[in-house]
Amino acid sequence: KAIEYPGVASVQIIYNIFRQRPSGLFFREAKAKNVGVIVRVPLASGLLTGKMTKDTAFAADDHRAFNRNGEEFDKGETFAGVPFDVALEAVEEIRRLVPENITMAQFALRWILMEDAVGVVIPGAKNAAQAAANAAASDVAPLSPEVIGELRNIYEQRIAPRVHHLW
Repeated sequence: KAIEYPGVASVQIIYNIFRQRPSGLFFREAKAKNVGVIVRVPLASGLLTGKMTKDTAFAADDHRAFNRNGEEFDKGETFAGVPFDVALEAVEEIRRLVPENITMAQFALRWILMEDAVGVVIPGAKNAAQAAANAAASDVAPLSPEVIGELRNIYEQRIAPRVHHLW
């Protein structure tokens, strides 16, 4: 909706392997209107780092503990709106696609950077090492069409039925 207004220069939007809907109409329209796309929540609240398990605990003041179903604000802000257990299963499927020489976070960020409508990605980082590793994602080789296809299949089978229609 924002890109329909005159003078909009850029839009921040959630886009990640678990939130693929923007790659349809929105990215096409943003490009046509010369609106920059800034991707936020690219790692789905940390899920796409591959570091979480069913036993991962979050601090009481962490939105991943208190907003999983939209209790405080839009549930799509937490884990891209995907139920935690479903997302963990999808992460395990994704893990087998990640080359050994990169992290899952770099893999997920590189997937986003392959979308030519995206100008900037703003992942979070807890320390300088994570920030440097995230930045290195731009140096990762492009993902093959086969890998992109497998990621799309994982999304369509496991994730899309739960969230695609919402955002």
